[in-house]
Amino acid sequence: MLEALLAIVSDEAARLARLLDDVLSASRLDAKTERFEIGPIDAAKVARAAVEAVRPRLAPGLVLDLVIEPDLPPVAADADKLRQILINLRENAIKYSPDGGRVLIALSRQGSVVRFEVQDQGLGIAEDELPHIFERFHRVDPNMTRGVGGTGLGLYICRELVEGMRGRMWVTSIEGAGSTFSFELPIA
Repeated sequence: MLEALLAIVSDEAARLARLLDDVLSASRLDAKTERFEIGPIDAAKVARAAVEAVRPRLAPGLVLDLVIEPDLPPVAADADKLRQILINLRENAIKYSPDGGRVLIALSRQGSVVRFEVQDQGLGIAEDELPHIFERFHRVDPNMTRGVGGTGLGLYICRELVEGMRGRMWVTSIEGAGSTFSFELPIA
């Protein structure tokens, strides 16, 4: 019983730390004081680490695949920021796939950029919500009727970080069929 209580305390402390990190990061982005250490980054290595870190915790019925185009060139990015973006998108894809299915993270070269895609087969996003999805504090389900919580900061932070590394980000989605979050970063 004591171990179970300690596990709950540990999980809640980690959740609060993530919440505080998100609020601080959003504040720095709003104030334009976020610092970027941009250099040539092996995007495949960062993506592999983001995928492997969560594999032991995947719920039964959920498959996480990583597809990386061979000979992918390095991107001009901040490694920590890229990792943060991929982890946030990965966690959202898992969180919004309550019935399982496949989450796919794919990296490919598209001309002078590398495209990152995080695709799920989850709840999807209503068409009228799509223009607002990257707004600060925007939540698709503010009353948590679908049982999915969050602060509404994660996607805002992701977009701001991508743009801070001279990239662009977008989403495509079909309600009830899943979403694909995509972003591109320049080749180093």
